[in-house]
Amino acid sequence: MSQDDPSTRFGPSGSTISDLGEIARQIRIHVIRMTAAAASGHPGGSLSIAEILSCLYFKEMRIDPSNPDMDDRDRFVLSKGHAAPALYAALALRGFFPVDQLISLRKIDSHLQGHPHRLDTPGVEASTGSLGQGLSMACGMAMGLRLSASPARVFALIGDGESQEGQIWEAAMAAGFRRLSNLCVFLDHNNLQIDGKVTEIKDINPIAAKWEAFRWHVLEIEGHDLRQIQDALAAFHEERERPTLIVARTVKGKGVSFMEDQVDFHGVAPTAEERDIALKELGDA
Repeated sequence: MSQDDPSTRFGPSGSTISDLGEIARQIRIHVIRMTAAAASGHPGGSLSIAEILSCLYFKEMRIDPSNPDMDDRDRFVLSKGHAAPALYAALALRGFFPVDQLISLRKIDSHLQGHPHRLDTPGVEASTGSLGQGLSMACGMAMGLRLSASPARVFALIGDGESQEGQIWEAAMAAGFRRLSNLCVFLDHNNLQIDGKVTEIKDINPIAAKWEAFRWHVLEIEGHDLRQIQDALAAFHEERERPTLIVARTVKGKGVSFMEDQVDFHGVAPTAEERDIALKELGDA
């Protein structure tokens, strides 16, 4: 663990842009360390969502690591569950469990499985893995919270390859029809899935027009720009009639030069040599 571990320095709601950037860097460092130690996992799509998780867990969401099941907490659903290393890093840095447990990713008897498991890991709200299902879970949570007059919001993160799944569109239709304005979804739009470019396998464009047709409030941002993420979340706060989709243009493998925009690192862990190179690039050599 770096001596600059954000969990020792940054509060949950007062983090500056600089702080959030440092947290995103730490998330990436842990993703590399975890997947290399496990010799397994999905580093590419974990690295692409570091800034989104940094903003959500250290600035936006109303959560309490000392009381993870409080009634009015905000919920987060990682629909693209293979990006669990990034989620685990954010949870540990936020204080849900010790940071030194991250290195146990995918080990026997570890509570950090290859995909999130609600019953095993503090802070995980939904067990996800089969792509396409997480958005339906998030919609159900948002509907239930609204029916119980809870002020809590639901945040979800889906992938662009995952958006080829029919269940995503069923959930999108239901959320739009039900006007679930307490639901905010990030689309990690890095244009790569396990077999290649999303646009070449099954193009999901035009993204904004499709979601708007399903009665969503759609915003498009650069997904590594912390200010744009915060501005989009502020726009979500003002929306009272529709669920919000934030299309975040990202780079798979962001932060590690030889992983960036490389489909080979979708589900392949770095070797020990690659780990050392990546950590040096991330300033943790």
